[in-house]
Amino acid sequence: MRSDIIPGGVFPDYALPDHTGTVRMLSELQGRDPLILMLSRGHYCPKEHQQHLELAAFQPKVAVAYTQMVTISTDEHHTLQEFRASVGAQWTFLSDPGRTIQKDLDIQEYTDPENDPMIPHTLVLKPNLVIHSVYNGYWFWGRPSVDDLWSDLRAATRESRPDWDLSTPGLREAWAAGDRSPFHGWDRRSREPLTAT
Repeated sequence: MRSDIIPGGVFPDYALPDHTGTVRMLSELQGRDPLILMLSRGHYCPKEHQQHLELAAFQPKVAVAYTQMVTISTDEHHTLQEFRASVGAQWTFLSDPGRTIQKDLDIQEYTDPENDPMIPHTLVLKPNLVIHSVYNGYWFWGRPSVDDLWSDLRAATRESRPDWDLSTPGLREAWAAGDRSPFHGWDRRSREPLTAT
């Protein structure tokens, strides 16, 4: 892995076609939320299926927690669609058959010349693609469990949400004054004052 892909670094903002064929940038998919990013071997690997099945079961919790998920695979478009459907994933899959990321990040799995995949990695990214944690999944036990991800996402969200603890000094006063900027989600709603019903 490239030496700058470490906690505190910034992950590159790659643009790749998604499972619908639309070119998407990672920053666009992340928005202002934490992001779980899987760099995957692809459809042929049973370890990828197992990890993605677990993530598909976890995805409803991820969705209500204002968190995004993205998988990047070296699969061609139709194989990528089959991979996504076979694990019941509801998140975006990106296709990189040209192995742009594999080459740029120096993560070629040279022990598998037949498939030429990326060494699988899972990353948790804070907003702005800032790296919180990196897991090397060449061996299955190197991949994060749901508990690992939950812990990482708790820490990443706490660091990036000023309204993590509503008892933080100044938050109640900001709310009462109509300042929604420290409150995730509320800062993009109508600026009209809230009234009791």
